[in-house]
Amino acid sequence: MTQTPATHEAGGHAEGAFNPGESIMHHIRDSHELEIPFFPEVRIPLPEWHVFGVDLSITKHVVMMWIVSAILLLVFGWVGRRVGSGHVPGRLRSALEVMVVYIRDEVARKAIGPGADRYVGYLLTTFFFILLCNLLGLVPGMSTATGNISVTASLAIVAFLMIQFAGIREYGFFKHFKNLVPSGLPGWLVLPMFGVEFISMFVKPFALCVRLFANMMAGHVVILAFISLIFILGAVAVPVAIFFALFVHLLELLIGTLQAYIFTMLTASFIGMSAHPAH
Repeated sequence: MTQTPATHEAGGHAEGAFNPGESIMHHIRDSHELEIPFFPEVRIPLPEWHVFGVDLSITKHVVMMWIVSAILLLVFGWVGRRVGSGHVPGRLRSALEVMVVYIRDEVARKAIGPGADRYVGYLLTTFFFILLCNLLGLVPGMSTATGNISVTASLAIVAFLMIQFAGIREYGFFKHFKNLVPSGLPGWLVLPMFGVEFISMFVKPFALCVRLFANMMAGHVVILAFISLIFILGAVAVPVAIFFALFVHLLELLIGTLQAYIFTMLTASFIGMSAHPAH
């Protein structure tokens, strides 16, 4: 998603004015083909499937999620096999252990409280999946799956289900929804308060979805906008455009990590509020 505007696009605009908006949209939106870095004329078509009117096509962002999943399975599978082998931890294993312990102790256990460890696996999966999706989007030729609202919406739906599961597991179906209303309220406030809290059940994961999508989309648009200055202003803009693009690129490393942490932390907080409501 952050690769420079493809040379074939620049050539395509040679006869007319360069269209930065079209170039940016080409790189951030999903597509049914893969482009090979530095070889824009080479494109790999992806299968398009429609089952009973439902689009089940394989797209570029789907491929990116497969790549992220494969990397996570390989890395954690390799690290897991070495945990009990007596090997001295290397840098990769040490770094992963620090992040795993931090998510378990400082996020899950503090936000959820008793019974937090049963949700650690889900929170770790969420954190590392979002983190790797964010960071791979900064690699030329790759794209950011979390810059797709459908992807972040799917993550938010899973978070919503986990939040409800935590409350239902702890109290049962009916008492879980009864806990939405604080005890001791006047009778005339019960129904309005239940309506507000019921709506907030859906607003919370929706906010997670939009926050992640907007932050990842915005950063890549800014990077591509600076790079587009080279095609608009010519050689005079190269030093300035490259400097600011690299600056935003480095900033995106921080933002990508921070957004993965925020999504995970807020999800853990919502699970804790569902499993242990304060009445």
